[in-house]
Amino acid sequence: MLLKTIIEKNHYLFLDHVDSWQEAIRMSCKPLENDGTVDPSYAELIIECVDKFGPYIVLFPNYAMPHSTENAVGVHGTAIAFMKLEKPVSFDPNDSSKDAKVFFTLASVDKDQHVENMQQLFEMLTDETLLEALLTVQSVEDLKKLTGEIN
Repeated sequence: MLLKTIIEKNHYLFLDHVDSWQEAIRMSCKPLENDGTVDPSYAELIIECVDKFGPYIVLFPNYAMPHSTENAVGVHGTAIAFMKLEKPVSFDPNDSSKDAKVFFTLASVDKDQHVENMQQLFEMLTDETLLEALLTVQSVEDLKKLTGEIN
C-alpha cells in the first residue's frame, strides 16, 4: 500500500499552514529532499510549471499532486511524498476549488516509474473513505491507523 511506503521512507510532513502555494510546493518536496530523492531545484521546476500552466496540480478541492515531467532535472529516485496542511493554501484566490490541504508530491526517474506512481496514487484517490480520512490526519500515527498498523 502506498501509505505504508510513504511512512517507511519518512516521506511525510504535517504543517499548520504555509504563506503561499509556492511555499506549499517547496515544503511538499522537503521529505524527498531529506533522503536525496530530489534536489531543491525540483520544487522550483514545479513552481515554474504552475506559473506557466496554472494550478493543474490541484486535482480536485483539497487535493494537490505536485509533479513535473519524468526525467526532470534534480530527480534522483522515484517516490511519492505526503504533506497535510491544517489550513488550506490557495492556488487561485478567485476559485476556492483550487485550495489544497493534502499534497502527494511525485518524483520519478523515467516514464515507466512515473506511470507506476500515478497508478498507485489513482488507487488511493478513488477511495472516497480514505480521502475523507486524509483530510483529518494530523500525525504519522494517524497515517499508520489508516494503514491498519495501529488500531
